[in-house]
Amino acid sequence: MPRTRALAHAVLGEWGVSQDVLESAELVLSELVTNALCVPVPSDRRVGVRIARSLAEGLLRLEVSDAGSGRPEARAPGDEETCGRGLLLVEALAHRWGVEERVGGIGKTVWVELKAPDLVAEPVGREVAAVLVRSGQRVRVWGEWRVVVSVRSERIGAADSAVVLELDEGPALRVQAAEPLVVRQRGDV
Repeated sequence: MPRTRALAHAVLGEWGVSQDVLESAELVLSELVTNALCVPVPSDRRVGVRIARSLAEGLLRLEVSDAGSGRPEARAPGDEETCGRGLLLVEALAHRWGVEERVGGIGKTVWVELKAPDLVAEPVGREVAAVLVRSGQRVRVWGEWRVVVSVRSERIGAADSAVVLELDEGPALRVQAAEPLVVRQRGDV
């Protein structure tokens, strides 16, 4: 869960969301990822997290995908039950939420939209989580701007992942997926 929260904090902080929206997004992602990790699936299946925004609508869209079947439903747990409140919490915080089948038919994506009227457009140079860096962007490394030639993911131990950036000059850069990096589009000075 710490990686998911770090990713949300890095991305949403850059997008200028208020502290209340940031905390709601972190809580929603935490609940959805926890649910996805509880789904019984083969060990080679992973949980995916996606964060998107719509400036025009003032909305954040949070998505968590897993390989499990079935559709999660909010339910009212009994007073003595210690679990089962996550989706009720998500439902209370969400503007809208739902479930979609994943492309290819394996698993599902649970999505949540949160109102975020204070979203800002991306600046020319911005800090993003390493997992969001794409080929063609420029990244600030060792005091210099380098073009990212390729990006790949690697596992670190049993529960962590890293991003390896192949650069136009110098050695590859290997960082944890949630590590914040300053990036620019290739044409930006």
